Amino acid sequence: MSAPVGIDELLERVRAGYTRVTAQEAYAASRAGALLVDIRYQALRERDGLIPGALVVERNELEWRLDPQGSHRAAQATSHDLQVVVICNEGYASSLAAASLHALGLHRATDLTGGFQAWKSAGLPVTPTGSGPAGG
Repeated sequence: MSAPVGIDELLERVRAGYTRVTAQEAYAASRAGALLVDIRYQALRERDGLIPGALVVERNELEWRLDPQGSHRAAQATSHDLQVVVICNEGYASSLAAASLHALGLHRATDLTGGFQAWKSAGLPVTPTGSGPAGG
């Protein structure tokens, strides 16, 4: 039996399996037809806003919604060749999610280095949700 793997090592291993993208690269990919998938939980989306055009899928539903062969797939899950950029808040959970999508055969899945916070910091488009705290 092998020794347990810590989360830092696991992240390193899964990230070695694909090329992560920067915020600018994710934006360019979306303009070229890639699907941006926001897996942040609702409170973060309400607090920080949304990326225009991104598909919002809760993390626990991701595989069911993006499997092109699945009975619960989103309309956008059209092919295993679909380029998918998974976005979480800071770029950690999205790495594990992208690896999971690779296991489903979505070989062009990747994630955004730094997550939504990197997107926002880069000055890329964000739509306020309008339900955050006043003056927030």
